[in-house]
Order: sequence, then C-alpha cells, then structure tokens
Amino acid sequence: MILATVTSRPTFARAVASGSALPVTIIVLIVIAVWYLAAIPMNKVLTQPLIEAAGGGLYNTLAISWSLPRPVLPAPHQVLSELWNTIALVEPWRPRSLLYHCWVTLSSTLLGFLLGTLLGIGLAIAIIHVKALNRSLMPWIIASQTIPILAIAPMIIVVLGAMGLTGLLPKSLISMYLCFFPVTIGMVKGLTSPDPMQLDLMRTYNASTAQVLRKLRWPASLPFLFASLKVAVAIALVGAIVGELPTGAQAGIGARLLNGSYYGQTQQIWAALVAAAVMSSGLVWLVGFIERRVALAMGGRP
Repeated sequence: MILATVTSRPTFARAVASGSALPVTIIVLIVIAVWYLAAIPMNKVLTQPLIEAAGGGLYNTLAISWSLPRPVLPAPHQVLSELWNTIALVEPWRPRSLLYHCWVTLSSTLLGFLLGTLLGIGLAIAIIHVKALNRSLMPWIIASQTIPILAIAPMIIVVLGAMGLTGLLPKSLISMYLCFFPVTIGMVKGLTSPDPMQLDLMRTYNASTAQVLRKLRWPASLPFLFASLKVAVAIALVGAIVGELPTGAQAGIGARLLNGSYYGQTQQIWAALVAAAVMSSGLVWLVGFIERRVALAMGGRP
C-alpha cells in the first residue's frame, strides 16, 4: 500500500520569517505597477481630450487616466472600489451583490464538479478492468476535449431547454463535461500505478478484483486523484461561467460579465474576473486541504 507523504504548509507568518513571502510580494507589486502604467495608454482614446482641456501635464494625465467612470482598462483601485461597493455595501442576498452572483456560479460549479468526478472515477475503473473499453472508449474521451466548449455550450443549453431542463442543471452538465476528463486520465494512471509485484502478491493471497481495487489500486491512485481534482475544480468553474453566457442568465459571474459588456461597465467586468479568480483559488486550496487530511488519515507524516 502506498501512503502519501504530507508536507507541512508554512503559515503566512512563517513565510514572512523565512523570507519566502518576499518574492511573492515583489511579483504582486510589479503586476500592480504594470497594471497602473498600462491603464494610461489603454485609456488614452478617452482621456486625451480631457487631459488637453485640463492643460496637460503628468498630474492631469495620471489623475484622469485612473479616474474615468467607464475606462477601457480600470486602475486597480477602481476594481477594489467596485468590489467593496458590491460586496461590503450590499446585502449578500440582493441581486446587486457580487456575493449573490458568486454563489449562483459556485452552486453549479460544485454540482458539475461532483458529477464530473463521479463520472471520471467510474470511467477509469471500467477502463482498467475491461481492456475493450481502454481501446474503444479512451479515444472518444480524448476526442471529446478537442471540441471547444464555446461551440457546444449553446447547443447543450438549447437541447436541454427544449427538454424542459433549465437553471442549475445545464450549467452543471457543462462543468461536468469539462472536468471529467482530467479525473479520468489521472485515475487511469493512478489505478494502474501499483507495481506488478504488488499485484502478483495480491493474486497470491487469492484477492478478488474488488479487494485489489479497494486495498491496492485505490490507495495508490489517491495522489493522482487529488492532482486531477485540483485541475478539474478550476475547469468546472470555467464551465459554469461559460454555461451562463449563451443563456442570457440574470445571475452568476457570467451574467455579470455579460451585463458589464453590454453597458460598458469595465469595472464590473474586472471585479467579476477577480471574484472568479479568488473562487478558483479557494476551491483549489480546499481540494489541497482535503488531500492533506486524507493523507494524514492514511498515515502520512505531518
């Protein structure tokens, strides 16, 4: 049996004390500085008449470029202001709250992730036990991911809508379609990772196929499973957002992106993108946290 080894994760205080936080801080500061500088030429088409009317100069250029109500590229503090106004100053159950829209997208993401994980694990178990499936099913699984999701998402929405299925399920199915693939590939690799000598030993003990799966293949596949889940959960979020775009949804991160695009509210678009990035990072962290807890339960070193 393969037991995963758990490495302790440094806290922020430890990271600061050890100096590992410094490179991350420097990169963040560089990104913010580049963002501020990029906002000046990106907004020039809108700011040039205003700057000339104000008399020109560096101060007017910076002040006007970073304070437009509808800029081409909002400055970081404008995005933070939009986040503050739509999160802290609005009740979370109101449609104007960004948290409300995050929850709508998150609910379909989690359902799609769950369905995709179950489908991926089921397919992997079937593939390793039935050789015909390995040759007949794997090419179709791989080919399914070569079709752009933006091309098939509208068809899925329309077909399911004609069947009376609307709301959460169509978006979840799009998430499932995207995230089952890495789970399947990772689990096939993980379930076939035990050494042939270990499999021979199990056969020597007259272990059944189910016992080999439960006591040898499944524990050996867990590191591969969690690595795949980290990829799958991020893709599931992308699928949920894409699923909201062709429906003209009234709620969700995709709806915020559409509304921001329709009305030229770039600050709203960027705030939604930042919220999606934070959600994705949080979901990946959660999978990593569960992985460490599972590894500890299996006897891994803290």
